[in-house]
Amino acid sequence: MNAIITNPIFLVVVGTIGFAICAPIVGCLLAGLERKISARMQGRVGPSILQPYYDVRKLIEKDDVSVNGADGIYVSCALIFTFLAGGIFYSGQNLLLCIFIITLAVLFFIIAAYSTRSPYAEIGAHRETMQVMAYEPMVLLMAVGFYMATGTFNVGGVFFLNTPMALPLIGILIGLVFILTIKLRKSPFDLSYSHHAHQEIVKGITTEMSGKTLAQVEIMHWCETVLFLGWTGMFFVWGGPAFLLVGIVAALVIWFFEIWIDNNFARVKWKSMLKWAWLVALIAGGLNIVVLAFI
Repeated sequence: MNAIITNPIFLVVVGTIGFAICAPIVGCLLAGLERKISARMQGRVGPSILQPYYDVRKLIEKDDVSVNGADGIYVSCALIFTFLAGGIFYSGQNLLLCIFIITLAVLFFIIAAYSTRSPYAEIGAHRETMQVMAYEPMVLLMAVGFYMATGTFNVGGVFFLNTPMALPLIGILIGLVFILTIKLRKSPFDLSYSHHAHQEIVKGITTEMSGKTLAQVEIMHWCETVLFLGWTGMFFVWGGPAFLLVGIVAALVIWFFEIWIDNNFARVKWKSMLKWAWLVALIAGGLNIVVLAFI
């Protein structure tokens, strides 16, 4: 019985089911709280914290209107792989595999946009591809730094550290916070898909998506938010589960910082995004890796 409980596959299955149930709830509340915080920053009252839930429920009740039904299949695959990536991470398993799986989910999302054959959606897919090219080097450097700091790719390795990873991996943490703006689709890097109505005449990569398909996209974004905040929070966890609260608080502080950036910076062109993301990855992440290699 103990062998089954400690089996990595069993842990991933349980973690995936738990993530698929809990992450949409937590992500929905975070999305509602984000709207409230953004409104306060702009001198407005803002909608109810549960407004994202009401929006998605309304989308689920609507019919899908699409020129190509394949986009719904691709989005469903993207959502499933997002659940799997979250399950791998929060069950304490392989971080590198988690990164590969969440990247696969993004690729399915891009294919969904291309399958609609809409010029607006295709432009959004092009921009989404550029975003992947911008942030992926830094994400891979994060995995390398994690291995150098813990000696393993298993997320559970942070509980055996004597100090938080944020100390030896401060450069990688800075790089992660920078590209997190891209991952969370916030200004100045919300090039392919903005959550703000004033940013787009059409909705970029989701232009041709509606009804249940668009609802799945929103749920996927909620789950991505919970997963990426978990990535940042693990830099502040060490010495056992008792320090999980420190990681949660640190992740929420960084999340608030990302909201502040979103409300204070205008969108940039894709060339600037690509240049800055790679420079940060090279300088902050690359130098951090070099320093660790010689310590």
